[in-house]
Amino acid sequence: MKATPLYQAASHSWLMFGRDEGKPEKIIDTNQYLVKGKGQAVLLDPGGTELFSPMLAAILQHIDLQELTTLFASHQDPDIISSLGLWDKALPGATLHAPWLWEGFIRHFGMSNIKYQGIKDEGGEIRLNDTSLKLVPAHYLHSSGNFHVYDPQAKILMSGDVGAALEKAGAPIFVEDFGSHIKHMEYFHRRWMPSNRAKANWIARVKELNIEIMAPQHGRLFKGEAVAEFLEWFAKLDVGIAT
Repeated sequence: MKATPLYQAASHSWLMFGRDEGKPEKIIDTNQYLVKGKGQAVLLDPGGTELFSPMLAAILQHIDLQELTTLFASHQDPDIISSLGLWDKALPGATLHAPWLWEGFIRHFGMSNIKYQGIKDEGGEIRLNDTSLKLVPAHYLHSSGNFHVYDPQAKILMSGDVGAALEKAGAPIFVEDFGSHIKHMEYFHRRWMPSNRAKANWIARVKELNIEIMAPQHGRLFKGEAVAEFLEWFAKLDVGIAT
């Protein structure tokens, strides 16, 4: 499991975990994000059951386990949060922030100890010491109850499945040439994103944010000008198409 620093400040830092070349071949590669503050940390979209052991080992290279007080699940998919039952045993005093809509579904992954904090449809925040992580509504992109995480200080948007590309674990971390990257993500967005209206609402919302890095849950991250290039491309893309 590869760890890549995305942001470092006195208040907090961001790490991306992914590109796990040791994962089973038919398991899609996922990006997990750790936001670390002073004595506290948040793990965003912890990943599936198959990734629990390498994720735990990787995280322990950067924090003590008791510092991991909070988990976040953008939606209910198994590649996002099916490891919950294992984290529930490792972090009995932690809190999971996830859409209120999916509580009864997410609990099927196993949740006897961790507290479920349902996120209202309009969003909210996660406090990490003096840092506020904004929970941005992203409903129907692709899940009907869905949130992204924006850090105004780091200028990072964790964008879930928006911007995702299904690539091999050895792919680069950042998009280097947007035009050549389109082929890796076009089908995913046409098929997985069901609503042009929801897409337009999300684009209008995130254009109001100051974003330096857009960090999806699969594939490469967008940095600098590539963020604007993605938003322009996504705005023109017709989605909700299966054939």
